[in-house]
Amino acid sequence: MSSPIVFERVTFRHGAQSPSVDLDLSLPEGKVTTIVGPSGSGKSTMLQLINGLLRPNSGTVSVFGKPIDYQALQTLRRRIGYLVQGTSLFPHLTIEQNIALTARIRGEVTESKRIDELMSRMGLPLSYRQRHPRQLSGGEQQRAAICMVLYGSPSILLMDESLGSLDAITRIEIQQQLLTLQAEAHYTTVLITHDMTEALRLGDQLLVLSHGNVEAMGTAVEVQQSSSELVQKLFRYSAYQHLKPGNA
Repeated sequence: MSSPIVFERVTFRHGAQSPSVDLDLSLPEGKVTTIVGPSGSGKSTMLQLINGLLRPNSGTVSVFGKPIDYQALQTLRRRIGYLVQGTSLFPHLTIEQNIALTARIRGEVTESKRIDELMSRMGLPLSYRQRHPRQLSGGEQQRAAICMVLYGSPSILLMDESLGSLDAITRIEIQQQLLTLQAEAHYTTVLITHDMTEALRLGDQLLVLSHGNVEAMGTAVEVQQSSSELVQKLFRYSAYQHLKPGNA
């Protein structure tokens, strides 16, 4: 079975003074790959290359078994859900209008049953359908944003620090909801996080980036065997966080 996301000798540089991102790897189908690494290591760049927002200087990014056609990005993006940090909801639209925005853009009939199903799965009361984003808490807005991303039944989910601004309790609750959804739907998910504990909890595979290069990649057990100082520091941090009072 071919991988749905493949980087073949890909290099990308934002400018002459910026570090180069160099990637040659494939990501497994139906699994969650969590990406960790220092700021500026190329994590968000990697997601933008998958979504066609950035085009490599050299090499090939293949999605769904073929190189990205940069003249037909809308077709590609219909099969990809992209969730960034903070809310991506439109303030002038109601929650149900935000969730079904994909259908509106495509000129399709809104599926009310689908909206109800997604809101229920993400723990949002159906009475919120006619509310506007400003009437919801930050955690509720992010739940609604996840519903919006999932409405079109994407095959690939890209999540860029999408839970980073939430309080600890809400973050754990949404993590559990995502785990449940993943167990049922088996999305090919690429999730960026600065939280090593979150990376280990949500990921089937861990990818550590440093200065635009892969420092380590594999299951948590495999990555932990790496002699990389950065990798060992990340695992020590995770252990420290778990042992802190209130985290046991």
